[in-house]
Amino acid sequence: MRFQDIPGLQKTKKTLSQAVQNQHIAHAQLFVGPPGGAQLAMAHAFVTYLFCTNRTDTDSCGVCPSCQKLQRGVHPDLVYVYPTVITKKIKEAESDAYLPDWRKFIQESYFRTLPEWLAYMGAEGNRQGNIPVEETRKLVQKISLKPFEAPFKVVMLWNPETLNASAGNALLKTLEEPPSSTLFILVCAEPDKLLTTIISRTQRVSVGAVDIEDLTDYLVQKADIDAEKAHQIAVNCEGNISEALEKSNSDNLSTTTWFAEWMRAIYARNLSKLVQLADQFDGLAKENQKGILSYSLHIFRQCLYQISDASSLIKSLEKEKAFVDNFSKTLSTDKIAAMTEKISEVHYHLERNARAKMVHLDLSLYLLRVFHAKNS
Repeated sequence: MRFQDIPGLQKTKKTLSQAVQNQHIAHAQLFVGPPGGAQLAMAHAFVTYLFCTNRTDTDSCGVCPSCQKLQRGVHPDLVYVYPTVITKKIKEAESDAYLPDWRKFIQESYFRTLPEWLAYMGAEGNRQGNIPVEETRKLVQKISLKPFEAPFKVVMLWNPETLNASAGNALLKTLEEPPSSTLFILVCAEPDKLLTTIISRTQRVSVGAVDIEDLTDYLVQKADIDAEKAHQIAVNCEGNISEALEKSNSDNLSTTTWFAEWMRAIYARNLSKLVQLADQFDGLAKENQKGILSYSLHIFRQCLYQISDASSLIKSLEKEKAFVDNFSKTLSTDKIAAMTEKISEVHYHLERNARAKMVHLDLSLYLLRVFHAKNS
């Protein structure tokens, strides 16, 4: 991954390249961006530039032995740490056990999300993935060795938000007294879930959402679609490059369909259908459950724009616009406020392992009451 492979974000690229040129490199950096954004790609491009033996002022060469090894994910001085789960095939949840899969995963695309990785690993049921304390303790041994080829040994932690309290504290001790030749790069989308002491010991690198124009051009080139469709997708995905690529390569709108079916059951007061949907919801992976709730908030936000005469703010695909237009006619600002508050509450409880079927059915009944309540 090189800087030129990432759409837009020129200011961030320049800042990182100049840091290498001026040898002003913090020993612990926190790359933060939106879900499915460019933070993992940017972190890799930065490491590639740092290790490159024939770099230019703006980018790595892409052809030297170091660049080639990083492209294949086999550079001896780059250590990966990422969330893992126990599966039928792998009984030890640690990064090394999944390294071959991880290499394939990022080589397919560096614009990734945790739900994609969980699916790639074959996570079952409600397993959410985490970085256990044993993993962070093993880092001490890994970083005790001097770099083989590069100027630094780099430890890249992807989704450090999944560190539990013990693992976070173990990492903190390592960050406080790292070897002089070790560089830590934490790549995350939800920094508010990290320990504040970890945040305070890292230099933040903000990797913002890619501009709509830059993402549109990227999709036209990468996904080979027409500019109009690319623009619609870029607007709708709000900086989530992973989602944009998925929508570019597929007409799969399963989440949209599921949500529409759910709302139709609420509109029709179809209690048996709501029970059925709660059972379906219970059978989904935890990340997919949270994805449906996040999508629900997205649609309610679009409906709020519609009824507030702010249709210019609507960010929906063409297939969603008709639904938003019709659905918003049945809502009011008060109803949307009450519904979104409840959905956010359920999202909170799901993250804390509440029984999905119970909270979803409770949510459905609440939405039904609000939806059919008379407007004040």
